[in-house]
This record gives sequence, structure tokens and C-alpha cells, in this order.
Amino acid sequence: MTGFATLRLDGVTRRFAGTDALAGLDLEIERGEFVALLGPSGCGKSTALNCLAGLLPLSDGSIWRDGTRLDTLPPERRGFGMVFQNYALFPHLSVQKNVAFGLRMRGVPRAETRRRTDAAIRLVHLEEHARKLPGQLSGGQQQRVAIARAVVIEPALVLMDEPLSNLDAKLRLDMRSEIRKLHQDLGLTTVYVTHDQEEALSMADRLVVLRAGRVQQIGTPEEVHDHPANRHVADFIGFRNLLPGTFRAGTAEINGLTVRAPGSPVGPLRDGDPIVAAIRPEDIALGSGVEATVEVAEYHGREIAAEVRTAGGLALHLRTPRRLAPGDKVAVTLPAEKLLIFPGEDQ
Repeated sequence: MTGFATLRLDGVTRRFAGTDALAGLDLEIERGEFVALLGPSGCGKSTALNCLAGLLPLSDGSIWRDGTRLDTLPPERRGFGMVFQNYALFPHLSVQKNVAFGLRMRGVPRAETRRRTDAAIRLVHLEEHARKLPGQLSGGQQQRVAIARAVVIEPALVLMDEPLSNLDAKLRLDMRSEIRKLHQDLGLTTVYVTHDQEEALSMADRLVVLRAGRVQQIGTPEEVHDHPANRHVADFIGFRNLLPGTFRAGTAEINGLTVRAPGSPVGPLRDGDPIVAAIRPEDIALGSGVEATVEVAEYHGREIAAEVRTAGGLALHLRTPRRLAPGDKVAVTLPAEKLLIFPGEDQ
């Protein structure tokens, strides 16, 4: 495979109608890394991928592969493979011809094209379907064809734009494992766009969390999951309870609750400062503490996802193996060691 040591994005910016869809993205990607661009719809992740692919011109900044500047090159000269959300297969060509298309466009000799095409089809376990048209395949099979077409050209980098969003839940899980395995087996370098935090956490070596076109945090899945940089990352990464309050003498006062604050709030705080306390639903403890009433209870198999409300009006989302029903009374505690405290002015 054509490789590189480092791919570098320096201040990559893309403006639409005077507004920054992507602003000042600085990122280094090492050979063999799996990097996920993560965030809600409209955050700039697909814009970043399209700028990297050459499908969108930069407004500012530059893209480098080792010592070669790429953003001035057309897409076909960047040597990247791309897997789109909607597969983008040619409906009138067989699986075999779809996979071989990129090689033929590059003038690869016929025998070499056949060898590499057959090898790519074997990699994604579609040998029995090689002569079929895309319309005769399932969604998961079509996605495998798209992946084979991307890797057969032996790209320096594979770009994937929400490739699993059109698949059902079980198939998404299966394809997640297959994509990660292909990445490892082929020694690929992969940039993967998704809005699904579970998908990103399970697949990537590093996450780039975006919001409104700006990077919020770059880190390993463990770093982002356990130590979100701000309340927006916390919210997106699963801290569903974001509770406004006030910081006073090492405690968080939250709508009638006083909770001992953890030792290291995210950001400097003084007495009286507004805060946002964040805690995951699964980290709220039941059995003692403040009384609350169950308003909503959803059965999720091994656990119940519930929304409860205290007498002071504080709404909390929690998860528990206990069987709960609307109207039940419970006692809830917010364990200090599970609580994250962010400055309230963090916008």
C-alpha cells in the first residue's frame, strides 16, 4: 500500500455564505491510525472529510502528506479511497466491475486488475456475488462492495462518511467489527465520520469531537469518554444529566441538592460561580438520598431507563436493573466521584 508517515491538516477552514462550516481544524494523523470525526448533524465533520478528499476547496489552511501539499491537488491525485453513506455504486455494473472501476481508470494492466479485484472481493467475503448487480444485494453486501472498491486501489488513506447509517442495528454491529478488522489486517489509515458515539468509541484509536465547525476535544476513546473537555462534549458522549447550579465552598448546589464537588472541576471556579454538573444516567445511585418520583420508565432488557423528578422539580435520567414504574418513589444520590463540574458560562 502507498503509505506516508504523517498526514497534517493546518488550520483547515471552509466557509459557506460567509459562515464557517469548519474553522481552523489542526490535526495530525499517523500512518495506521483510525481517527473518528464525531459530532451532531451540522457540526462540520462531513465538511472536514470532503475538504480532505478534495471534494470541497479550502477557504483557509492547508493539507500535507509528509512534505507534499495536497489541498492544491485534484481529488484523483490525492490517492485516497472513499466510502460514502449511500454506497455510490454503479447500478448497471456487476460487483466485480464496480470494484475494478478505480483500477481501470488508473490504467492498471488487465491481469493485475483482475488479481487485485478478486483479492478485494475475497477480503469482504463476496466471492459468490461477484457477478451480481448492486440491486441484487442487501444493504450490508452493498456496503462491502463500496469498501472493497475503496481499498482495491491501495490508498494512502481511506475516508468513510457515515458508512453504516443506512443499515439496521444488528448489521451495524457486524459491519463495525468487519471494518475494524479490515483496517488492522490491511494496515490502513482511516478517517471515519459518524454521529454515533458508541460506534466511534468502539472503533477509533482517536476521536475528534466537533461542534459548530470547531474542535472541542481530540483524544483517545478513554480520554474523551472519561474526561470530556467541556459540557458540550459531556452531553454528546453520554452525560445526559446536565444540571445547572452554583459552586460554593467545594460543593455543588443544584436545585435544592448540595453535592460534594469532585476534586478537579473542569476549569477554575470561585465561590458563587455558576456551574453545570454532569452525571451519566447509570452513575446515579438508588437507595438513599433525596426522594424522587418516577415519571417515565422504559424497559431496555436488562435494565430500566427512567426519568424521575425530585420535590424541588429537578429532573434526572437514570438507569437501573430495578423494576420501576411511573408513580414509584425512589431515593437518589449523585455520587461525587461520578460527577463532573463545568463552568456555567461555557457556551
